[in-house]
Amino acid sequence: MDKLKMHSPDITQQNIDKLLALFPNCKIEKQDDDGELSTGIDFDLLKQELSKNIVEGPQERYQLNWPGKKEALLTANAPIAKALRPCREESVNFDTTENLFIEGDNLDALKLLQETYLGKVKMIYIDPPYNTGKDFIYADNFAESTDEYLQESGQKDDDGNRLVANTDSNGRFHSDWLSMMYSRLKLARNLLKDDGVIFISIDDNESSNIRKLGDEIFGDDNFIVQLTWEKKKKGAFLSGSVTNVKEYVFVFAKCRKVFPGLIGEIARGEETYPVIKTTNARAQRVIKKGIPSKYKEADHFLPSGSRISSGNMEMILRTDLHIKNGILVKDVTVESNWIYSQQLLDEYAEKKTIYITQELYFRRIVSEPRTKMLKDLLPMRGAEGTGFEFQYSDNLFADGWGTNEDGFDEIHELFGSQSIMSFPKPSKFIAKLLLSATRLDKDAIIMDFFAGSATTAHSSIKLNAGDSGRRKFIMVQLPETCDEKSEAFKAGYKTIAEISKERIRRAGKKIKEENSELSGLDTGFRVLKIDSSNMNDVHYTPDTVSKADLFNQVEHIKKDRSSEDLLFQVMLDWGVDLSLPIRKETIENKEVYFINDDDLAACFDKDIDESLIKALAAKQPLRMVFRDDGFVSDSVKINVEQIFKQLAPATDIKAI
Repeated sequence: MDKLKMHSPDITQQNIDKLLALFPNCKIEKQDDDGELSTGIDFDLLKQELSKNIVEGPQERYQLNWPGKKEALLTANAPIAKALRPCREESVNFDTTENLFIEGDNLDALKLLQETYLGKVKMIYIDPPYNTGKDFIYADNFAESTDEYLQESGQKDDDGNRLVANTDSNGRFHSDWLSMMYSRLKLARNLLKDDGVIFISIDDNESSNIRKLGDEIFGDDNFIVQLTWEKKKKGAFLSGSVTNVKEYVFVFAKCRKVFPGLIGEIARGEETYPVIKTTNARAQRVIKKGIPSKYKEADHFLPSGSRISSGNMEMILRTDLHIKNGILVKDVTVESNWIYSQQLLDEYAEKKTIYITQELYFRRIVSEPRTKMLKDLLPMRGAEGTGFEFQYSDNLFADGWGTNEDGFDEIHELFGSQSIMSFPKPSKFIAKLLLSATRLDKDAIIMDFFAGSATTAHSSIKLNAGDSGRRKFIMVQLPETCDEKSEAFKAGYKTIAEISKERIRRAGKKIKEENSELSGLDTGFRVLKIDSSNMNDVHYTPDTVSKADLFNQVEHIKKDRSSEDLLFQVMLDWGVDLSLPIRKETIENKEVYFINDDDLAACFDKDIDESLIKALAAKQPLRMVFRDDGFVSDSVKINVEQIFKQLAPATDIKAI
């Protein structure tokens, strides 16, 4: 049992623990004066976390380091002036769906979602570039300060591309990849719930680095497992030194202490379990009379002091053991390495769910549903063959985890061509990962910020159809240009994002047709595109201001932006869930938006008078927003707060 500390709290250690909860990447191990290892703070790295400029630090320590790491941290922490613009024409069920598809740079997307989805995402799955020497990675441009980054964010390479080839001849081959992943994973961690989890697919090229990177960002004590997936039966015909048929999935929890684990199976049949474990402490327990015996002799007697052993397991009888007519007729005291407390053993004896075995040991009968945790080896096939289709099951291993070929076949069935995407994951594989993490949380938010062909969205819809769940997805994909020689381009898809959206449309329609009896299955998605801010730029330096710039500032909102564009920027700034239902009404001849009925009301029309303000106040929304220049007069603008104070005192009012 735990001992009392018998001293006052260690305030310094408490402060260290609080800092490490906020910045787990700043954790170091150091030796004290007695040579004992203790946990400390990397103050150089902490300075960088709290600085808007690159901080140089001379201290050497054991850590993952590479050229550009500090710039990557600066990039992660720097703010951006961007907006999410809704695109109704590319969406499905825009007003009612709770799913999001964000088109744009995933670094920008992660930053934009920091307030709205802080601590809300249950599971993140990503399948980033594997850095094989042929991949394209994000070309993040690092400025020396966050102010410069804020002005210059969104820059592209010399050819205007957001992605650049990371060939193995690049002198910063691993460094560039690590910098790309570091900033994104740091931001992703903030979005996870305390019991949330991230799955990262990777192969041998960067597996060692992604483990070290994850240990630093999430904390090495939050590493859960390295899953190994058997992705194919046969390797490439021209394989070199070894035939590779596997990939990995690294799993990290936000906080292992509250993470419920990954469920591999719900067992429902009757099974028996031992009640003794050799690694447990030895103790005496009393087994109550009346329990059944399966020993070969219906009547049997063993005196006190008898030893019963098998292998390295041993029981010593401290009282006589007496079996008559296949029943234990007297309480027996036994010394051994017990798994269960005396109270639990008494309960099992009363329910007759503990018995004497043929070897004179004791075992427990279990018939109620119970969870079995996920095994770390994911075989391509199981005892049941169901092809590439995901079948909801209590046992994730019953029909295997699918193969790369299954992913190609699935794409072929949806699009009529296998070559639309390179190496797509089968939806069965990702659906099972989702189920392992969210079987007990069917309302979970799931995110994939390297969406690719949107297999994660497809898997989420499939899983919801299987267990009547209400999981919501957030996909993020850059509109990466398809090569003109590719099958995707020939099929009419100019960007990867177009393929992603079309897959969700086709998969959603197919799943809905196959599950017509289900009501409320959400197969829609709301498309939001990352763009520059809706507001005219006010961050001019004195020597760059022109008369035209000054004139433009009279109209602080860009002319090409709609009321719905403004609405989503307000939702982001206010931290309102971007998937909430939207309703539009006309009140006093003005266009008014309502988010989730009364969570937020917004009117961006001009010439707003007191009559409209009173009508809106009467609805008592939690939040209300207007254009700053939208009022018919200054006196009306001044009276807004007084009117709401009288009619809706709880309403929070803002203007843009």
